[in-house]
Amino acid sequence: MSDSTSKQTNHGHSRMWLYLLLAGLAIVAVGNFVLPAHGWAQGIALGLGGLMVVFSASEMMIMAVDGFARRRKMNTFVAGTMAGLSSNIPELVMLAFVLLATPRVGFIVTILTLHVGAAAFGIYCGVLPRDEKGQAALPKPLVGLSTDLYAAAGGIFFSLGVIMVLMHSFASNSGGAPADRGAYLATTDLYVFGAILLCIQAVAIWRLVSRFSGTHEPQSADDVPVESENRAKDMSIAAIIGFGLAGLFMSVIGGHAVGEFAGILVERLEQAGFSQMFGAVILSLFASAGAFILIGTAHAKGKYNIAMANASGAVTQTPFLVMPVAMIMLAAFTQTGLIPVAGGLNGVIPIDLHTTSAIFLAFPSMLILWKAVQDDGKVNWLETTSMMAVFLLAIYLLVMHG
Repeated sequence: MSDSTSKQTNHGHSRMWLYLLLAGLAIVAVGNFVLPAHGWAQGIALGLGGLMVVFSASEMMIMAVDGFARRRKMNTFVAGTMAGLSSNIPELVMLAFVLLATPRVGFIVTILTLHVGAAAFGIYCGVLPRDEKGQAALPKPLVGLSTDLYAAAGGIFFSLGVIMVLMHSFASNSGGAPADRGAYLATTDLYVFGAILLCIQAVAIWRLVSRFSGTHEPQSADDVPVESENRAKDMSIAAIIGFGLAGLFMSVIGGHAVGEFAGILVERLEQAGFSQMFGAVILSLFASAGAFILIGTAHAKGKYNIAMANASGAVTQTPFLVMPVAMIMLAAFTQTGLIPVAGGLNGVIPIDLHTTSAIFLAFPSMLILWKAVQDDGKVNWLETTSMMAVFLLAIYLLVMHG
């Protein structure tokens, strides 16, 4: 392709995401200010417009991260992970509104986001380029660091699930407290859990940048190389910051709109007789929209390292970023009176079948992920099929019997 053709293609692509952004903002404005509140028309407008805004925001963040990676000659997996962190903003905005409206459902949605992200990771492994043996090589940073996070998340979910079962089973009336004292996660519990989990995320980011931030040299022909691109025309720092800030701001707008749509959808599903867990799964799908869009757009551009970083980040960032932030928000909302106390002694989240099963079923998902990636740094068709089977089975069990 000639330089002029390439410029025209890039220019047309840039105008396409800009047109989508403007159209999405217009549709969101119509949904908020013109259409009747809480109706199907408003919900569809907010959902469609919000997804268009999130798509455009993801495009801006990818351009900012790609430009920064070129200037710093950074491993694209590391750069993609940084973009993945930004893609959590729409999810956190949406979760904040859900937590304010229904704290228990919001907590379940947060956990279900992990299952949805794990299913997306398994599905994406199925479309990766493979060698003649049917194996898809994974980026070295994922094998070297993400597998540790899979193992840590599995241990945390198993331990937390056991603790919740014990708290529910041995709830007592000690010290004159209400009888349901031990059947709730209290504000202090959520603050402590959230702070500990965020520490793991902070160390993981520091380790990723310090160990893998340089240009990655493949160690074998099967290793996924960093994309070699023309670095002669680097993006300016001002443009990188501009695209990044604009992407973050539009993520908030799009995330809020998608959250409003999901709330209307879940309300209508409950009125139609569907279970609350089914509605929570729908909410988790929309909460993960930003990560899914980043994965799809990066893959379409052939940036497999960035796409894989976001697919893996949709799993590792849920237990160590999204979930602890949601826990801290729940505790803060309770202490400030924005949501009512659920039980004695500042109880916030009830320990029941729904909340406990959502926690417990995250353990096998993390276990199969750790085993599939850690053994040889590649995924074959059997591992891909096994991952998707475990993830979809967990989602089915939660929806039908959770």
